Amino acid sequence: MLGLAINEPSRPGGPEGDRFFDGAQPRQGANQTGLPRHLQELIQAGLARRQQGYRGRFAPSPTGDLHRGNLRTALLSWLHARLQGGEWLLRLDDLDQPRNRPGAATRILADLRWLGLDWDGPPLLQSSRRGLYTSLLSSLRRRGSLYPCACSRRLLADISAPHGALTVYPGFCRHRALGWGPCQGRLPSWRLRLPEAAIRWPEESPWPGWLEGATEVGDVVLRRADGLVAYHLATAVDELSLGITAVVRGDDLWASTGAQVALMAVLGAEPPRYWHVPLWRDPQGQRLSKRAAAEGLAGLRQSGGDGPAVIGLLAASLGLVPGGSRLSAQELCQQLQLSELMAAVHGPFPLTQQDPRANKA
Repeated sequence: MLGLAINEPSRPGGPEGDRFFDGAQPRQGANQTGLPRHLQELIQAGLARRQQGYRGRFAPSPTGDLHRGNLRTALLSWLHARLQGGEWLLRLDDLDQPRNRPGAATRILADLRWLGLDWDGPPLLQSSRRGLYTSLLSSLRRRGSLYPCACSRRLLADISAPHGALTVYPGFCRHRALGWGPCQGRLPSWRLRLPEAAIRWPEESPWPGWLEGATEVGDVVLRRADGLVAYHLATAVDELSLGITAVVRGDDLWASTGAQVALMAVLGAEPPRYWHVPLWRDPQGQRLSKRAAAEGLAGLRQSGGDGPAVIGLLAASLGLVPGGSRLSAQELCQQLQLSELMAAVHGPFPLTQQDPRANKA
């Protein structure tokens, strides 16, 4: 048993931060978002929690073991929080049950503990919050923020760019009179009716902190045709309700930020700050991934590596310590300044790195 539980904030308050939609500001005071009272109070409580100081999170999906790239991102996220005297939460994004691997969640927790990356409070399972996501979907549907979409993956694949990246949804179903129930034996997906405006967020990496809503984000899916809650909705709701102030994650997720910030704006709330960090790539410039069976802790242990050696390997890959260093996560944190961490990660982009706009989610 993992002992996973929900750790919800409970104090009301108001939003903070920069403008996130051009020409729009978050609405404070009375419930002007049209959300049910319990959802409004949950979001407001999370926004109030932000006032108490830094709160970050690491949110892996239990679709396999963590590889070295995942572990390095976890270390950066942990250091970013600890160097600012903040909290670091652990959330398992396990909503896509068909893709989850048996035992992966347990091994993820064990690997992080073995490396000394301690988290605050109990780990959170997104699957334990389905009722919250479903309630929000129903509310957005009633207020007209969603519309049903009957477009199949095959149809969307046919309009994809030649290199395989899906183009922005062209709005085929935006003005069609479709029902919410099954059509020809298939349920529709539910899309967010996105306002036509630039979407902006605070970004600490060199990547732009904005995207054009109409041409670069589009009407994203919030509930899939198979009935599963989509990644964008669950992520946006959790960042707000858990009071997350900063999100550190791989730059492959940069393009996803626009959709999540857009939904936060619809909910009348401002986004956290984002720090999209470079992925770890092999000598050929290919990103490490679970699909490529990149080496995780099991392989490093088998070759004789222990916790201090692995932390040294991860830190040396960014130039934070000399190659071959051995130190604990706590020792690394004690010898670093936040400015040094940011400078090391924000150094010149490797030649193999591509503009993330080419891989929109």
